[in-house]
Parts: sequence; C-alpha cells; structure tokens
Amino acid sequence: MTRPLLDIRHIYLEPRVEEYTRGQEILARFPEAERTLVDSHWNIPGLHGNAGLVKNWVKIKRQVLVLGVRKTFALRENGRSADWIAPGLANGCALSCAYCYVPRRKGFANPITTFVNVEDAVRALRRHAERLGPKTEPNQVDPHLWVYDIGENSDLSVDALLSDNVRDMVVLYRTLPNAKASFATKYVNRELLDYDPQGKTRIRFSLMPRSLARVLDVRTSPIRERIAAINDFVEAGYEVHLNFSPVVIYEGWTADYTELLREVRDSLSEQARAQLAAEVIFLTHNAALHEVNLGWHPKAESLLWTPQWQEQKRSQYGGENIRYRHGFKGKAVARFTELLARELPECRVRYAF
Repeated sequence: MTRPLLDIRHIYLEPRVEEYTRGQEILARFPEAERTLVDSHWNIPGLHGNAGLVKNWVKIKRQVLVLGVRKTFALRENGRSADWIAPGLANGCALSCAYCYVPRRKGFANPITTFVNVEDAVRALRRHAERLGPKTEPNQVDPHLWVYDIGENSDLSVDALLSDNVRDMVVLYRTLPNAKASFATKYVNRELLDYDPQGKTRIRFSLMPRSLARVLDVRTSPIRERIAAINDFVEAGYEVHLNFSPVVIYEGWTADYTELLREVRDSLSEQARAQLAAEVIFLTHNAALHEVNLGWHPKAESLLWTPQWQEQKRSQYGGENIRYRHGFKGKAVARFTELLARELPECRVRYAF
C-alpha cells in the first residue's frame, strides 16, 4: 500500500498561531499530533541545522509540520516567471526534489512551514495591486495583467492539502482586475479544479523526462499524471503553462526530452494548445545541497553534480552556486529551444536560461 504524502505526527507552532482561525483549523485537522511551542519557525532547536536528521529527510517531510505567523510582506520585482514575487503563505515542502534550493537555507530538515495569518497577506497583496494600477505595457510575463508568483518557496498543490490558504489566494486574484496569480507545481491535486479561478491563476506544471523524474522528483506526481492534468485544469478555468525546470544535462538528454515533448504534444486539447507557453530553466546546484543530498539520496548527485560541465557562479542574491559552464550552457539552451520549436511549435517560450 502506498504511503500517504502527509501523515502529520508532530507540529511545531509559534505561540500566536492559535489566535488565528486558520491556525485553529489546521490544528483541528491533526488532533493526535504532538505539539511543541517554539519561539520562531525559522530556528527550531533539534530540527533545523541538525546534521543527524539528514537520514530521516523524507520521514520528516511526511510527519512534521511547522506553523508560524508571517511578520513581513515585502514583494520583489522579478520579470521572469512573474512581475512580482509575492510573500508566500508557506515555506518548505512535503515533496523531496533533489535539486530544490529551499533546503539550502534550512539545513538538514525541510518540512512544510505554513503561515496562518492569511488575512494579513490578502490585505498586503490587494494594496500592492491597487497601487500599481493597470499594466500599460505588455511584457513576456503577460501582455495585460500584473503576475504575482505566490509559491516561490513551496508547492501550492501540496499546501492545499493542509488548509484553505491556496483557495483564498485564488479567490483574491479572481477579484483583482489588474492582476493574476502564478505558481509552479509537481503535484496534481484535483481539489484545485473546484476553485473557479476564472482565468486569473496560472499553473505551471513542471516536466522532465520520466527516467530523470524517477531519480530526482522524489514523492511527486508521476510525469504522465502531470501531463494528463493539463487539459482538465485548462477546462476548469486555469491558465496552464509548462515549466521545464530544471533541465538537466546527461548522456542522451536530448533524446529523452524529445520523447517528453512528443508525449505532451499528443496529449493536449485544442483549448490547451491555444494558451500554451513555457519557461525553460537549466539546472543550478549548490555545494551545501550536494552535501545534504549525499546523506539521503546520493544517486541523485550522479546527475546533478557533474563538474566536467559545471562552474561556480555567484547568484544575484549573493550565494555561491554551481551552474553549467557559460559557453556549454548557451549551446544547450539553443538546442533545447530548437527541440521545443520542432516538437511543440504552438508552445511559446516566455524565457529560457
């Protein structure tokens, strides 16, 4: 029998969580879970930074939940996936994708942290959109509306298993005349089909070759299931784009991605084709994450850690990351976009790097 994605047995919570209706609702869902009060969701002694927990990486994701109260609601300009990165209502994930950047900051355990003060987030995002006014110049993000990425540090399809935070975000953007929400996902949660987004939420289904996903996309929905969901989500009122992220280079990668693109092409409805676009993001890795992965999933590192093709590069946020070498990567990006244009010509590439 397949284990459930979530089996919450221990909840760490900040003292004010129970003052909020959403906090009370989540706690009521898991009445048998052990509870531990903590001063901060960011620094939990014995959980964060505990190297001994790396062997329990997946178990912690399944059984541990952190509840907190978000204190700041700053937004960042983006220009790639979205115009703005919104302050998320969660951080961390129950999925275990071996390349995920979020664990780099948390150390050796990365369960979901959910924020319960959803009303504060709604007010902040509504005020921001009202101050922006209409979008007067089209860009690659969207020609008409300001786009807010509402799931930078979590997978909202999974977050929706815990609370109505995601539904509340979809409802918010449905009411904003100048804005839409966006998030990438690797999990098919069909409960979202009932949220009635009315075209104001963009879901980016992340895809990679099936053989690659079996190693790297741990605990996610199978690639076949993600592809099969595209038409249904379009019919339910979502804008659905494709997120080829990360694109990983290995011997035979172009043949595998060609097969993937053909499977997508053969599965799409006319309605889905008419609105299709994609973003393409090649792998960025990190030495600290490499060390974490060696403790729980070393097989993944044979694909992610390939020094013969990679170089160190400082990110725009100051971190030291590992990326494919400049000239090598440029040729690979060109090769991928050529494949996409040949196999799925109706799919517009919003950006590729």
